[in-house]
Amino acid sequence: MTMEQTTMSKVSLRGTVLVVDDEPAICWAFRNLLESNDYAVKSASSGEEALEIVQQGAPDLCILDIRLPGMSGLEALTELRKRVPGMPILMMTAHGTMDAAVEAIRLGANDYLTKPMDNDALLGQVNNLIKQTKSAKLPHHDNLDLASSGDRTLLVGRSPAMQEVFKKIGAVADSDASVLITGETGTGKELVAQAIHRYSARAGKPFFAVNCASMPETLLESELYGHVKGAFTGALRDKPGKAQAADGGTLFMDEIGEAPLSLQAKLLRFLEEKRFEPVGSTESVQVDVRFVAATNRNLLTRIKDGQFREDLFFRLNTICIELPSLRERKEDIPLLLACFLERIHREMGTPVAGVSKSAIELIMRYDWPGNVRELRNAITHAAVVARGQRIQDEHLPERILRVCRGEATESGDALERLLREKTQQELDALAERTEGEVYDRIIRIVEKAILETTMERTAGNQVKASRLLGMNRSTLRKRLEIFEL
Repeated sequence: MTMEQTTMSKVSLRGTVLVVDDEPAICWAFRNLLESNDYAVKSASSGEEALEIVQQGAPDLCILDIRLPGMSGLEALTELRKRVPGMPILMMTAHGTMDAAVEAIRLGANDYLTKPMDNDALLGQVNNLIKQTKSAKLPHHDNLDLASSGDRTLLVGRSPAMQEVFKKIGAVADSDASVLITGETGTGKELVAQAIHRYSARAGKPFFAVNCASMPETLLESELYGHVKGAFTGALRDKPGKAQAADGGTLFMDEIGEAPLSLQAKLLRFLEEKRFEPVGSTESVQVDVRFVAATNRNLLTRIKDGQFREDLFFRLNTICIELPSLRERKEDIPLLLACFLERIHREMGTPVAGVSKSAIELIMRYDWPGNVRELRNAITHAAVVARGQRIQDEHLPERILRVCRGEATESGDALERLLREKTQQELDALAERTEGEVYDRIIRIVEKAILETTMERTAGNQVKASRLLGMNRSTLRKRLEIFEL
């Protein structure tokens, strides 16, 4: 043993805690804190030593570092769970990555802490866990394939908000319950859906995504449920939909708040029965899929406005994961920058000498309304412009510089970015098709928003609204009829 195994030096008033860390200073700090709060403390410098200690008598709680010499912390966690199933375990690390957090929770850890830790918060957790009865063991799969899927560099963060997201992914992955992911555009909702799938028992099965805002209602239903030959003009053969293709795996419905009301009714039945009819068919298809949905809209507001079914909302909202905006977790920006620069170098072959202090200050000052996606695009832009040199202020996109210098308003830039992102989503959704309705769909979205807002401002007064819009009243009336406003 590299560190003296310590037994209780005094009568334990509140319980016994086992601290497992290969750094003597860390063990000493925990001992000092816990013993001064009436806990008895045992310590171990490795996973192997910790297993020896619990063989002699299980402590009331274990604080376990994720990085240990020899047996890793996650391996030790698995063994401790086998030998002492009811013992609460707190994992800790200085590296707040998604993989570590999700795996720790999946393998049965009660919580996951990042260094440095707040002493009061730590003591509160220790006290609460020891008071609880035996903790329920989270199920896990020893042979689960954890191969990478998607751009996982977007899901990093040491902030408390992101750590909570990681913990929730780990907690819900093995369940088949529906999950609703909420958050602003660019926060990584689809990546969370992919992570839930990747860490579940369905990981070896398909993952399919359907964007509810990217196509007309008839095409959306066909995309989801498939169609039979002759169902509509151009349906030259039977074609299975993504719901059938995802059988055994996970079906992800992005922008669920934009789904047409008529489709929502069919979707509710599909969720409840896992059964649907392809477009043009009267025969039902039964599938086994895990359902995950995402939205950047407030669905309760949509329900109030009659745009979303309340029963569908409650069916979807079995488990909710809310993603924080980047402005709410700016402490994660340096870590994200490091990940993006490494990826840029690996994938594009573009060397980057780093980011200057003044450029980092600008990046931290900006509010990133497009969230992590906007940050990634901005850094990619800067890296290309810098041509292997250290990224300076002038290498950042001009719109960001204008906002930070007070030369432009973020709201105007944000609107343009949102329109660009929406257009890109529409174009991406066309996939292999050569024809679409991108222009008409975007214009309809913008026009409807303008008309709705103006009519609300004028309390429905068409004369006043037509004057504000600079539009002929008869034209306004026709446009309102088209949008059923």
